[in-house]
Amino acid sequence: MLRDVAAPEIGPGEVLVEVHAAGADPGVWIMMSGRPLAVRLAAGVKQPRQPVLGRAVAGVVAAVGSKVTRFRTGDQVYGTAESGSFAEFTRARERRLARMPANLTFEQAAAVPISAVTALQAIKDARVRAGHRVLVIGAGGGVGTYAVQLAKQRGAIPTGVCGPAKVSLVRSLGATDVIDYSQHEIDAHGVLYDAVIDTAGNRPLSLLRRVIAPTGVIALVGGGHAKGAILGGFGRQLAAPLISPFGRARVTGVTAREQHGDLDELTGLLESGAITPVVGRTYPLAEAADAMRYLEEGHPTGKIIILVRR
Repeated sequence: MLRDVAAPEIGPGEVLVEVHAAGADPGVWIMMSGRPLAVRLAAGVKQPRQPVLGRAVAGVVAAVGSKVTRFRTGDQVYGTAESGSFAEFTRARERRLARMPANLTFEQAAAVPISAVTALQAIKDARVRAGHRVLVIGAGGGVGTYAVQLAKQRGAIPTGVCGPAKVSLVRSLGATDVIDYSQHEIDAHGVLYDAVIDTAGNRPLSLLRRVIAPTGVIALVGGGHAKGAILGGFGRQLAAPLISPFGRARVTGVTAREQHGDLDELTGLLESGAITPVVGRTYPLAEAADAMRYLEEGHPTGKIIILVRR
């Protein structure tokens, strides 16, 4: 149900963005649902502190604060919103926005800020280099589709893990091999990888360690949908610094910085065609609730996008 609210007020270092498209990602669902329970400490105990959902945004600058120097009214931008992007206008910090890639639509651009930035950080944290064998678990999802492409762009040899409906997509993104998890587990073929990027969060660390080379890196991404009422899949990420010194390979939890520097780096790759956003389903703003219900199912292809202006 839509309702009218006042446009957000911006501070000196902030930008008012006229929203054209917004990305729906698991982080939005986690903040909305308050699950796992630990997120309520940040999101609000009884109800969300931020009543408007959405973080990833693509749109046009409507106004700038007095200390903003990188943008002016009319610029097309994308990045992360502060006051919720499932709205006609949102507030964003200047440092969390970048100029939109010239070759992308607003719909495509909204698929970048959270997922691609997280994937880029995972690739860096996993120390992916040319010639590395990289296993991307959840390769058909929002983060995974970018992780496969970014690994390939660095000269690595990516293998994607996904369901049968996404096998062709993952191959088209550059995966040298694809494991259909409905048919085989990740250790079925005895391959050792230099890096494992796990965006699903539902496999035990012991299994991940069985497929990693002794000098490799396991990068844990997200996991809010995984089992566990208190921490969900985030328990593994929080424990990563403690468990990494023990056992096989290094284990790291991935936290995206959401700064314009990463977006600027991605812009170059997007404009060159080295990587491409994968947009799955789109929903008009009035059907944002349906988008969140679909997201809750846990197996979207690529990114889910909310279209605010057409």
